[in-house]
Amino acid sequence: MPRKKELSFEESLEKLEQIVASMEAGDSNLKDLMANYSEGVQLGNNCLKALADAEKTMDLLVREDNKKLIKQELQIEGE
Repeated sequence: MPRKKELSFEESLEKLEQIVASMEAGDSNLKDLMANYSEGVQLGNNCLKALADAEKTMDLLVREDNKKLIKQELQIEGE
């Protein structure tokens, strides 16, 4: 069975917004509501994971940038 392509943050968020709008319309039966809810939870988790990954990346970049600044400042002070 082929593996499902993981949606991007933007794709997940857009699909989640569509599901919410559909559920808010109130035209769905219980079975569809439960399926939409389940998919919405998965999409929400995907969005949260993408945001957490982005935050970790930003933290690493900031740390690397701060180390460079500290090294440059130390080199300047030593001259």
